[in-house]
Amino acid sequence: MTNQTMREPHGSGRRTWAAVLVTLASSALCAGAPARAAEPAPYDARAAEVTVSGTHFVDGYGREVVLRGFNVSGETKLAENGGLPFASIEDARKSARALRELGGANSVRFLLSWAAAEPARGRVDEAYLARATAQLREFLAVGLRVYPDFHQDLFSRHIFDKDSWYSGDGAPRWVVQAGGYPRESCGICAHWGQNITQNQAVTKAMRDFWANRNGIQDAFLDTAQATMAYLAAHLDATELAQVAGFDPYNEPYAGQYASGEDGAAWEQGRLWPFYEKFRARMDAAGWRSKPALVEPNMFWNSNLSFMKQPGGLGGVGVLGPRYVFNTHFYDQARMSGFFNLTKAKDGEYAADFNAVRNRAAALNSPAIVSEFGHPLTGTSSDKAPSVLKGQYQALDSGLGGRAWWQNPAAAGPVVSATQWQWDIYSGRHHEAMNDNPNKIRTAGDAWNDEDLSAVRLDDAGTPVLRQDARLLDRLYPSAVAGHTLAFLYEDRSRDAGTATTWSRMPADMPESARLVGAELPYGVLVWRGGGGSGAPTELHLPAGFDPASTTVVSDLGTVTGPGTTGAIAVAPEPGGTRARRIVLSGAAEGLHFALVSAAPATAEQRAAVQRELGRWAAGAGLG
Repeated sequence: MTNQTMREPHGSGRRTWAAVLVTLASSALCAGAPARAAEPAPYDARAAEVTVSGTHFVDGYGREVVLRGFNVSGETKLAENGGLPFASIEDARKSARALRELGGANSVRFLLSWAAAEPARGRVDEAYLARATAQLREFLAVGLRVYPDFHQDLFSRHIFDKDSWYSGDGAPRWVVQAGGYPRESCGICAHWGQNITQNQAVTKAMRDFWANRNGIQDAFLDTAQATMAYLAAHLDATELAQVAGFDPYNEPYAGQYASGEDGAAWEQGRLWPFYEKFRARMDAAGWRSKPALVEPNMFWNSNLSFMKQPGGLGGVGVLGPRYVFNTHFYDQARMSGFFNLTKAKDGEYAADFNAVRNRAAALNSPAIVSEFGHPLTGTSSDKAPSVLKGQYQALDSGLGGRAWWQNPAAAGPVVSATQWQWDIYSGRHHEAMNDNPNKIRTAGDAWNDEDLSAVRLDDAGTPVLRQDARLLDRLYPSAVAGHTLAFLYEDRSRDAGTATTWSRMPADMPESARLVGAELPYGVLVWRGGGGSGAPTELHLPAGFDPASTTVVSDLGTVTGPGTTGAIAVAPEPGGTRARRIVLSGAAEGLHFALVSAAPATAEQRAAVQRELGRWAAGAGLG
């Protein structure tokens, strides 16, 4: 059966959720059965749809949605596959399924190349758009939401000499040729990112883009509109429902400020007008219902004080439902290999990610961190397990683990995010750096000595994780019927072979502490029911949770080994992979809680934990 025949007309999701769950019951993984490919759940375009309501992403049922996943992929920066993420449709299909089953994702940021899309001025390469669309469709086919991104770093690869130490990506060759830029040089640079401020060819080219010199910004907007129109015309209605928006421009920066200008003034005078133009192009291309995921000045939230600049879109007013606040975060201090030599600790990134939450709240917008991560080789790679654990912790909650149980009302919203990156060709590239046949790059990401991909292919051509699955494939609230009040996930991921626990149960909850133990992961969601759609609350269930021994303790009931029906059930994620979700049904108005543990428990233990959690939730100030 093909993917298209499995899908139903747009709007068919308006059936009752009781009917959907009855159908799911016939195809879901049975409690205690080994993980296997299930028959795809009935496609529901209403559930797949993503729009903006205030500070939240919501689906067609009005449920709060969290987008989690990866960037697909840095391969787009390279020339070896013509600016595409994959060499073939088969590789895209393999990667999409693995991303769902190994990475626990429900979303991807899908990279596109301006240079490949417009190789000559005014000529959009529809053959490239067709190949990109075909690859993107493979991610939609497994039930993933997608938001495309026209990617750039250091403006363009064509600005760099064949013998340069560094490379870029983004603008086509004709743009660079029209600019007449000086010979590029970064001087004494220890990292490729220093080109952003030190390489005069790069800074002048970026300045010219924002000034629309030679009409290059207009040309970019024309190509972006043509790309979006192509996607709208070549994706069917159910596929287009899964497209969550468009990221107009990766990591914007001024290049060179005008006299008296700073980052905040540049955002207001140059960046925001560009986003308004891009928004108009989205509307013209048939994307009126989808948000633009707009990034601020890339230096606004650096954790190195000498790099930090004013910004954060603070001067543009309230964004409204047609935009989303979209930013990146990297621990540049630890990535440097010398500014911070320690490992990340519990609560390490709470302040950094709360700055994102607060900025989004001031803009009345959802927040998404479209890039974060850490190198897996090199001088700082030993920090990766703790850095990624800390970053995911800060995305889940604005509190450290020690503080969460004492004051969950201060946890803040769960933040959507896509990790950098998911590149199945990691370590197997064949990239001629800056088109130099004498500088073939094969290692890592094959781009400026980076190595951040969470996945690679083994010798049999099968995708395998390069990081701890417990860290990447996480429990998270993918759809909440009502309003999320607090969420915690203790992944118990390994650092140097040792399980790390940052979130411990309070001393007055001994039965709960016994249930979660010291080795297996667990999570807690507290939410206020409402909305009236009848749709359930859903949490992605990591592959590491055996359905036969998974325990759920909620005010809605308790169970070890959830079945396929009832108030607490296990169901496949849409798309026909082995990915699964916990489905919590029947939550009326009022306060609700659910603890999900990978450990089994007796009925007596579950009842005791339910009483403890009930007392805790009632006294936690959650309203």
